[in-house]
Amino acid sequence: MKRKVTKAVFPVAGLGTRFLPATKSIPKEIMTLVDRPLIQYAIDEARAAGIKEFIFVTSRGKGALEDYFDHAPELESSLRKKGKKDLLKTLKNTNMDSGAIAYIRQHKALGLGHAVWCARRLIANEPFAVILPDDVIAAEKSCLQQMTEAYAETGGCMVAAMEVPHEKASAYGVLDVKEDMGSMVSVRGMVEKPAVDEAPSNLAVIGRYILTPQVLHNLTKMKQGAGGEIQLTDAIAQEIEADRDVYGYRFRGQRFDCGSKAGYLQATVAFGLTRPELRDEFEGYLDEMASLRKAAE
Repeated sequence: MKRKVTKAVFPVAGLGTRFLPATKSIPKEIMTLVDRPLIQYAIDEARAAGIKEFIFVTSRGKGALEDYFDHAPELESSLRKKGKKDLLKTLKNTNMDSGAIAYIRQHKALGLGHAVWCARRLIANEPFAVILPDDVIAAEKSCLQQMTEAYAETGGCMVAAMEVPHEKASAYGVLDVKEDMGSMVSVRGMVEKPAVDEAPSNLAVIGRYILTPQVLHNLTKMKQGAGGEIQLTDAIAQEIEADRDVYGYRFRGQRFDCGSKAGYLQATVAFGLTRPELRDEFEGYLDEMASLRKAAE
């Protein structure tokens, strides 16, 4: 019998140097798309997938991230007195019940695999999800929910995957596909950031994972891999070598790389245009800017 996935790890220990100077004083995960922080999109996706326990792997300087999920009695009282029920409801969605969220420090920046390994004692012997908040995915049904539903049928390990241009494959972990079954692929191997001419496919791993606790045991024995870091993909690849099932899942939705400035701006435009109260004015502005640019050319 396959176990439900109720725990998720959020690796948020990075320094966010690509967004300096903003990230000098605030965690990158608190930066907003329209009016919601990146981390809120990740939390909402996890909740939609049935996640009940949220494990954050943090580092120094992330206090604002912890405060964000705490209750704000004075603000709530002020909104209540002013009758601002909609804002109260919005604020309530940012609160976490006591015991639902845990914070673990990653003292050295040794890579994604090491960050996940830091949560091993809270994961214990259960399957778990990993969500990278930099990857924001717009989807009618949340990406992780799609994956948990597929996982209920397959078990094993599962990674979110999407096709990328071959020339960009070197920026990702890439799947070596054994069998293509449409939305699901059976994986023969995984390569972290391969050279362009050595990539086994153009099916790239995106920041959503469902993993077995065996992956944590693999990470315990791992040595530094690509980039001098402990790679999560290497630990998953060991599952394949041990003849255990690993799948890639082609999710339905649009992924934005909010770890890059261009991706963050693209996401801001895309999510802004989905908001009814902003759409007309914002779309009008974008059309005006496009017209001015065309005229200047």
